[in-house]
Amino acid sequence: MRYRDRSSSKSCHSLTIFDPFFSNGYCIASTTLLMFFLGCFLTTQQVSASIHEYPSESFIRRSNSYFLHGGSEGLYASKPEVARVDTDAGEDRPLNGKSFIRFESVTFQRSKESAQNKNEMQQKTGLVEAIIVEVKDREKIGGSYLNSDAICCTPELAKDGSCKVGEVIIHHDPDNLNEPKRIQTFFEGQSEEAKMPTEVIEINKTGMYYLYFMFCDPELKGLIISGRTVWRNPEGYLPGKMAPLMTFSGVMSFAYLVLGLFWFLRFVRYWKDVIQLHYHITAVIGLGMCEMALWYFEYANFNATGGRPMGITLWAVTFSAVKKTVSRLLLLVVSMGYGVVRPTLGGITAKVVLLGLTYFVFSEALGLVEHLGNMNDFSGKARLFLVLPVSLLDACFIVWIFSSLFQTLEKLQIKKSMAKFALYRKFTNSLAVSVLLSIAWIGYELYFNAADPLSELWRRAWLIPAFWILLAYILLVVICVLWAPSHNPTRYAYSEETGEDLEEEGISLTSSEVMVAGDLATIVERKERKVSSAVEPHVFGLGEDPEEDKRE
Repeated sequence: MRYRDRSSSKSCHSLTIFDPFFSNGYCIASTTLLMFFLGCFLTTQQVSASIHEYPSESFIRRSNSYFLHGGSEGLYASKPEVARVDTDAGEDRPLNGKSFIRFESVTFQRSKESAQNKNEMQQKTGLVEAIIVEVKDREKIGGSYLNSDAICCTPELAKDGSCKVGEVIIHHDPDNLNEPKRIQTFFEGQSEEAKMPTEVIEINKTGMYYLYFMFCDPELKGLIISGRTVWRNPEGYLPGKMAPLMTFSGVMSFAYLVLGLFWFLRFVRYWKDVIQLHYHITAVIGLGMCEMALWYFEYANFNATGGRPMGITLWAVTFSAVKKTVSRLLLLVVSMGYGVVRPTLGGITAKVVLLGLTYFVFSEALGLVEHLGNMNDFSGKARLFLVLPVSLLDACFIVWIFSSLFQTLEKLQIKKSMAKFALYRKFTNSLAVSVLLSIAWIGYELYFNAADPLSELWRRAWLIPAFWILLAYILLVVICVLWAPSHNPTRYAYSEETGEDLEEEGISLTSSEVMVAGDLATIVERKERKVSSAVEPHVFGLGEDPEEDKRE
């Protein structure tokens, strides 16, 4: 499957006369990531493809020019010891170690009326230019140095000889006249079509590069472009900002394998003492291992071919959605005290399942849009429509998890189950630390996006999704350590001597109140006074009246 990418970077404002080219007009608020404290999103970041296709695309008016964004990617410099790139498009072997942009079958089609207005005997009757510019050199495009908003050279601007009428204004560095790179294609006579020769532009300097097709002649209005460009890094076709994710996915796949081995050995050793919760933990480990392996192979295939096969990508997205859903459900049921203070979820099982299914549907839809769809097929509002439900559902999980944790801690303290109370206190502390880390990282991400609107820091962009994956893994490790199978399962397993029926104590999904320490201490003190004043304690409880508890 091939991808197109003509959306610019995530700039929210224009910095120079040429900066509107780098602005997509829609800046999706980075604050939507506030809800993702587990951070399992791999690709909330915009995905660039290494093969950019132009299926009959139209040009857009900008100042006194017409332009089409042909793609943007972070490219590493070619390795100097490798022979120069062969311009033969079908020859891939000499390309190893080289970084380049290759134009393949790029054709410009003008209207019949525009062609008939030209002289048939004239050789050059229309000009279209391909401009390759490194983002830091963007001010070299247009008339910013001449105190003009013009992008195309006019007769007035051409008087000093700095540009040619009808061409895009480019201010070359005296020490490097080849940058920004300009490639010109001319129409001849009354021909309606002009073909751009297959050409390879070698990249010898690391940077974020943008490609624009532009023309200045108003008579070419309605021009259509078709064809494609191929972008390649020295090590393969994987975009520069995604390349580290392939290595990271491989490392995380191995990390899940190590965790799975540890868990399997404990599981087999104490298989007679395992509880239902252990099977849920096993499922999450298995899903995480498959997810990371699939993403590694997806990136590897992308790097080798320049395209993303729908099959592998679809499986990777689906496993990610399933794993994120199951991970959140695992945190929720653990926080509820499942298998520790309650044998089953009881009456709230349906609510838990409904929340999980809803989260899976929206998470899967968002993943498919991010990885299989063309980014330009979805406006900012459309993408926001998919991101917001996932964020709201994450908020529901967070509120429900912490509400459940406080209620579980309260019940364990009332029943004086100190071993289980200590276990859950460690789990709560770990979860609290992860939330603090998430908040800090969200702050960094907001700063990163605000300080780098044009993706000039593309070499660090992979750290954003990598952090959330690593944090989710660490939380899973904490659960595996705290709830590891052992010869003494009663230290955390539910026992009828201290258990109680909690089926009617469902926690509202819409509740946003989290019990503070002072309120918890007050309730514990009140309940302890009731216990001490009880005349005849029950066999399976501490003497509380269930109806009285409900009234409180």
